Amino acid sequence: MEVWPGTPYPLGATYDGAGTNFALFSEVAEGVELCLFGSDGVEERVRMTERDALVWHVYLPRVGPGQRYGYRVHGRYAPAEGIRCDPSKLLIDPYAKALDGAIDWAPACFSYDFADRTQRNTEDSAPHTMRSVVVNPFFDWQDDRPPRTPYHETVVYEAHVRGMTMTHPGVPEEIRGTYAGIAHPAVIEHLTSLGVTALELMPVHQFVNDSTLMEKGLSNYWGYNTIGFLAPHNVYSSSGQRGQQVLEFKAMVRELHRAGIEVILDVVYNHTAEGNHLGPTLGFRGIDNASYYRLVDDDCAHYYDTTGTGNTLLMRNPHVLQLIMDSLRYWVTEMHVDGFRFDLAASLARQFHEVDRLSAFFDLVQQDPVVSQVKLIAEPWDVGPGGYQVGNFPPRWTEWNGQYRDTVRDYWRGEPASLGEFAARLSGSSDLYESDGRAPYASINFVTAHDGFTLRDLVSYNDKRNAANGEDGRDGESHNRSWNSGAEGETDDPAVLALRARQQRNFFATLLLSQGVPMILHGDELGRTQGGNNNVYCQDNETSWIDWADQDVELLAFVRRLMTLRAAHPVFQRRRFFTGEEGENGVADIAWLNAAGEVMQSKDWSTDSVQALGVFLDGEGISEPGLRGEDITDDSFLLLLNPGHADVDMTLPDGLFGKVWQPVLDTADPTVDESADTVAALTAWPVVARSFVVLRRG
Repeated sequence: MEVWPGTPYPLGATYDGAGTNFALFSEVAEGVELCLFGSDGVEERVRMTERDALVWHVYLPRVGPGQRYGYRVHGRYAPAEGIRCDPSKLLIDPYAKALDGAIDWAPACFSYDFADRTQRNTEDSAPHTMRSVVVNPFFDWQDDRPPRTPYHETVVYEAHVRGMTMTHPGVPEEIRGTYAGIAHPAVIEHLTSLGVTALELMPVHQFVNDSTLMEKGLSNYWGYNTIGFLAPHNVYSSSGQRGQQVLEFKAMVRELHRAGIEVILDVVYNHTAEGNHLGPTLGFRGIDNASYYRLVDDDCAHYYDTTGTGNTLLMRNPHVLQLIMDSLRYWVTEMHVDGFRFDLAASLARQFHEVDRLSAFFDLVQQDPVVSQVKLIAEPWDVGPGGYQVGNFPPRWTEWNGQYRDTVRDYWRGEPASLGEFAARLSGSSDLYESDGRAPYASINFVTAHDGFTLRDLVSYNDKRNAANGEDGRDGESHNRSWNSGAEGETDDPAVLALRARQQRNFFATLLLSQGVPMILHGDELGRTQGGNNNVYCQDNETSWIDWADQDVELLAFVRRLMTLRAAHPVFQRRRFFTGEEGENGVADIAWLNAAGEVMQSKDWSTDSVQALGVFLDGEGISEPGLRGEDITDDSFLLLLNPGHADVDMTLPDGLFGKVWQPVLDTADPTVDESADTVAALTAWPVVARSFVVLRRG
């Protein structure tokens, strides 16, 4: 084989039309072999002799897309010193843009003997592990343009590639559970008819199935177990695993963009699938263990873990930071994605041990001309000390607002003393985001997400039902702030079913009419259930998939009405926080009212009892210009919320608030719409127990 020196940059395998350049970083390697695999599986090794700036490189003419490869790194094996080179293990390229095959978890994948961990296992892992793949970088994007929906107009829909499409009757069976399935017109039509502007996909970076789950007949369904940060997960491809997954992913993005839907990826840069010190040697560990992973300071044989997965990436190492930034830029520039949701983002801020918003990672994102311009969403916590950081991320970032989720759940289950915090969450959580110059859309509002109950289960179960996960119910959150509405689980009681339906409408109305960016969990609008399982991370089956044949059509219609209402009115999607001050029309931009229709006083806020709440939103006096500099005016609205167990007559306010009110929506009566008769001010409006009413000023 003809071998040229090549170049140390870019890292990974880069095809230029005539051949492929291979480049691999390793500071500890004493030698590196590039291993090429033919269609017959025969391995051919090429010794990499060139090394510049800690990068080993070679160029192979006439080697092109579809070529499978891996690395063998020669060097010391001294776990106590944090060095784990092992040339008997075929290693995945950290910069691989596609991967073929799967890990079968044979003992050969591990560098130690199971019977005696002090002894080396030098069995060849090549027959048991994945192959990196050279990909074709060329694709017909057909003049693709990112939708670039303004943040304040964004509605996020969190979905799983398989869970979204596996039972959809409009999607051909051969592409269900794949990128092509997501791109199918039937799926896109559902999203557009709903009013979704951004599809947030659960992990699609190449991940690994855990051996412990496979032994139980389960799988790592959610995918928070990444091994390839530039490679789309191969199992989600309907067309092949030798680079076809890249083209299929790009086609999916192109079709979603064509429908005006942005693509946001849930990314896991905090750890890898290699686990703790007893994990397999798949890539990073054998390439340069101490550079990639955070090791225990006085015990380099073990890993410092703030993720609960066995390891944490070393966020102060420049090569780790380079890998993450190169990966992010690649997904934006080459794969055309529009943003990222960072799993356990607090771990990315641990340059040393504490969470630091001034860490190098945030500095790199801030100054990057590509990454800084897309949507950046943090899951603002991890499992390490001081890991809960809601409200503490830098200005360019938005955050999953866990306090919003908890407060809204408490409010609608009638938890005492939740009124004040509920008001803060409904109005955009200024207490969390305003002090550092962020806007209401810094808050990604959600009531449910993949991790926890679905919305239907939230109102149907007090306790989780996780026996199918094989962990004796130890997994999953036990304090869910859920309420079963009077009966645990499935029931035929019509009163309980009616209350559950109303509660689901209450949650949706609250979510979609709050200030901030709403996020909907896939299937919640259809009444999806997981049978009370609040941790379906290992359930790749009907438990976790959307059952498209079992749709709550009334709930779906209600959610569509809500989405239309939100999209039509700027007062529900403000770019600035409310001030509570009077505008030129003499009315405050927001006013909090008691059941008598009067502005609430301090005594009204201090009560521990559950009470009804009125919220006036002034649309005429919105104190912000439009994106094109135009003056924004809108209708004004009155929200009436009753989380209590008894009906309440609430007086419609008078004076400058309005003289006539038009009913728009009532969660106790989904048939109520703007065809209803108007109502005069000072009328006592009956608000049913546990219901939400919306009126527009006439």
